Amino acid sequence: MPSSVIMTSPPAGPRTVFGRLVGTLELIKFSHSVFALPFALASMFVAARGVPSLGTLLWILWCLVSARTAAMCFNRWADWDHDVFNPRTKRRSQLGTRRSTMALCVVALIAFVIGCSQLNFLCLALCPVACLIMLGYSLTKHFTAYTHAVLGLALATAPMGAWAATTGSLASPLPWLLAGAVWCWVFGFDLIYATQDVEFDRQARLHSFPAKHGVEAAFRLARALHVCTWLILGMFGWLAGLSLPYWVAMLFILGALFVEHRLCQSDDLARINIAFFNMNALVGLFLVVGVGASIEWSAFLKWQWAMDNYYIFQTADKPPGSFWNFR
Repeated sequence: MPSSVIMTSPPAGPRTVFGRLVGTLELIKFSHSVFALPFALASMFVAARGVPSLGTLLWILWCLVSARTAAMCFNRWADWDHDVFNPRTKRRSQLGTRRSTMALCVVALIAFVIGCSQLNFLCLALCPVACLIMLGYSLTKHFTAYTHAVLGLALATAPMGAWAATTGSLASPLPWLLAGAVWCWVFGFDLIYATQDVEFDRQARLHSFPAKHGVEAAFRLARALHVCTWLILGMFGWLAGLSLPYWVAMLFILGALFVEHRLCQSDDLARINIAFFNMNALVGLFLVVGVGASIEWSAFLKWQWAMDNYYIFQTADKPPGSFWNFR
């Protein structure tokens, strides 16, 4: 670490087993699983045109949680020496230990491999690629300012994996479009999040886009990426044949992204955190609700059409007193 970074020893972490577990879950921001989960569920719903079998659903959730846990644990382990001196992140060292974080990473990786093996051959074959992308992200900040793009790639594997788990194939353009939307979305919001650490990153010689090109440039790129996110989601909905509820959700997503960028035009750390977590959580929520409601709405319309045609067929050309006239 450069001498310009003030180095102080962090206090000891929690001592009880339960305290260490709770602290480690907070350390890896387990609650942030809400970012990848909605996009994976949306992909699964479209692939299955509804809800797949219970076994497939549970194993997809198992893989999502275990993969995200492994990635965050490895990220904390790799950045431990820097995080303990960053004013924004130094509290993390009080929540667990570096050794326990790596132990949880190993357990989560094993759980992820087991989950992939329970889905289908394609998921198991792509498992090493997913692990390489998830873990590799944590090392990129040491040599490239575009580490945020790699993080976007890591989260983009979630809808791809959910589609592969549901269909056993990635031949359709739909999961690729959804993955592209996730890539742009995560790339953009991580640029916003990284503006909080510009000074520390420069002092510690860590690479980030805001540290290299400035905060305003990061905000401009984030806006462009989020416009692309919205447009790609629109193309996804059109090709998937999604109905009215999805397009209503698209309007809400546009509103959430607009509010996010209004909030981040401030030096107030609390407002940036709201822009990062709350608004992006709403984007995922609106998407999965829109997709689910759209599929259910389409199924209802088809059922109604079938019932109307059934009635017409049953009553066509029948005498008034015929027993075929049910109504």
